Amino acid sequence: MAARQGKRCGRQGRAAKPVLNPCPPGQAGGSYRPLSDSDLQKIYGVALDLLAQLGMGEVPPRLRADLLAAGATDDRRGRVLLPPSLVRQAVAQAARRFVLHGRDAARSIKVGGNRVHFGTGGAAVQTLDLDSGLYRPSTLRDLHDFTRLQDTLTNVSWFTRCCVATDVPDTYDLDVNTVYALLKNTTKPTATSFTLADHVGPIVEMLDIAAGGPGAFARRPFIKAHISPVISPLRFGADAVDVVYACIRHNIPVSCITAAQAGATAPATLAGFLAQSLAETLASLVMVHVIRPGFPMVFSNWPLVIDLRTGAFSGGSGETAVLNAASAQMSNWLGLPSGVACSMTDAKAIDAQYGMEKGITSMAAALAGGNLIYESSGMTASLLGASFEAFVLDDEMHSNTYRALRGIEVTDDNLGFEAICEAVLGDGHFLGGAHTFAAMERDYFYPSLADRDEPRTWAGNGAQDAWCRARKRAREVLRSHNPVYLTDAEDRAIRSRFTIL
Repeated sequence: MAARQGKRCGRQGRAAKPVLNPCPPGQAGGSYRPLSDSDLQKIYGVALDLLAQLGMGEVPPRLRADLLAAGATDDRRGRVLLPPSLVRQAVAQAARRFVLHGRDAARSIKVGGNRVHFGTGGAAVQTLDLDSGLYRPSTLRDLHDFTRLQDTLTNVSWFTRCCVATDVPDTYDLDVNTVYALLKNTTKPTATSFTLADHVGPIVEMLDIAAGGPGAFARRPFIKAHISPVISPLRFGADAVDVVYACIRHNIPVSCITAAQAGATAPATLAGFLAQSLAETLASLVMVHVIRPGFPMVFSNWPLVIDLRTGAFSGGSGETAVLNAASAQMSNWLGLPSGVACSMTDAKAIDAQYGMEKGITSMAAALAGGNLIYESSGMTASLLGASFEAFVLDDEMHSNTYRALRGIEVTDDNLGFEAICEAVLGDGHFLGGAHTFAAMERDYFYPSLADRDEPRTWAGNGAQDAWCRARKRAREVLRSHNPVYLTDAEDRAIRSRFTIL
């Protein structure tokens, strides 16, 4: 009788909902180290040599003047050389930990150290349609819907616009309406990009309206800028550099992204690639340093891979996994807030390739301790596509990754000596025991999308695959979650000054 009662309690226990989230964002990474200490030293040494002997090309005049004033030299061949002393100074004085604010302070996150957060990125020009299951051009409505959807997802720690509204041709209107979509639909930390530096100031005025008045946003910035000021190999992009200056002037934290491609704009060898891409991201750091030392910058060294047979981007490859893990390790070794890009499958459908590529690449980056893992939610089709179903599936995948990062706590109670004795000498099982119930609520993550039914039950429930279940969940959220994060007065003020489409 006691055994049957125990089993009954066990079944009830397995159906119960845990009281606490056993695997929240911000778990510690760093256990995966694809590079040895000697490897790290060699790669860093070559990166310093590249900046000292080859330097950076196409340096805009304002930046050239600031670099030369800080100790860089002009090689008289159109390149600016960055001495190791200047690079090391920039590393030493860099902001190592800072807060990415949410408009809701409870949603802010701390960046740096070994804490891991998954978020978004990308500029998908196509959306996987919920109805047809096929790709079509992304729209401004899609951007609003993606923002509403991710607002409900625990493991998207910050939201960058994941798609480009291709139905907004004017670049200023595009930048304005992208930021408006973020303000209207989420209070998480957010990120955007600015096509031109002239767009920054007016958009900050819009951010001030949402923040409470003139200057309020700069005092507590809740949006960061994604900028690619370096064009591989080893030259600056004038428009993006201008955006950096404008963002720093308005106190907008920056994520300076290096996105070289192995075999195309960087060496095909993985070690050579890491050396060049590190040099390029260090050049961005030096740029920020000479503008304002210690300004918050995410050291976003994103190694990208192409299929050398065809030239096609290969975001879901094993090479992508190990390169981004190595990049995270290198950035953390330097003590810099690391940003890498993983979980960006090449698959077009929500299928086995999708799950395999996302799982491998995101787990590698997390285990290596990437502080901010970009592109990790919703992206498909080698970053050309974004998917509503992918967002909800990826959110559940991240919970499992965070649970793996949390690891195993070895304590006297967890070792369970007394519980083992009680089970062996009593009912002969652990179902329904206090030790089991405590572990159930504390240590286990229970998915809401992944199927754990036996085959007959699964068939009786319609034999749905993950794509079907995720589509249903996404539709439920989009139907029911319509947040109001701008007051009527704020919305009217924004609409009176900007063209909101």
